[in-house]
Amino acid sequence: MSSASARRSPLAMVLLALLVEAPMHPYRMQQMIRERGQDQLVNVAQRNSVYQALDRLVRDGLARPGGTARAAGRPERTRYEITDEGRQTWHRWLTDALPAPAREFPEFPAALAFIAALAPQEVRGLLEQRATAQRERLAAIEAQAPPGLPRIFLVEDEYRAAMLRAEITWLGSVVADLAAGRLTWDLALISETLAEFGQ
Repeated sequence: MSSASARRSPLAMVLLALLVEAPMHPYRMQQMIRERGQDQLVNVAQRNSVYQALDRLVRDGLARPGGTARAAGRPERTRYEITDEGRQTWHRWLTDALPAPAREFPEFPAALAFIAALAPQEVRGLLEQRATAQRERLAAIEAQAPPGLPRIFLVEDEYRAAMLRAEITWLGSVVADLAAGRLTWDLALISETLAEFGQ
């Protein structure tokens, strides 16, 4: 596969960004992603995901093995480095991803599409739980930035916090409508709606 057709993914972008900084081995990449809070942006819960993404970058010619290193009492580890094609591709990925919204398929909107299969009060309780969880995530984001860290290193957290605030506000309005009975449904409403609008 040529670098021009290499598949862009959030994890591949993060790994190339780390290799722009310095050559490193996959375990260190995973550590740095966690230390920087970027594990909120990409899924590195399984160490294997870093290795698989890195293997794909190597196959695509965007990264290459750059030697080995051994720390005291540790096995020998292969360090990877970014290629010139990798730098160009990473730049293209950034300039493509920033202006154009991607087609993303998160689970939450998919689940919302089928809340009519549940009772309104059950949905209310579930959305209240989600709002609590999102408030906790927001508080964690707001608490994690070291004082004095330049804003350029915080913009992804600002964005995540803004999205969480918007969702929390929306969840509050839906929960309030469910509590007041302004948003409700039953089998009769669903049947009537399907008869009128279903094909």
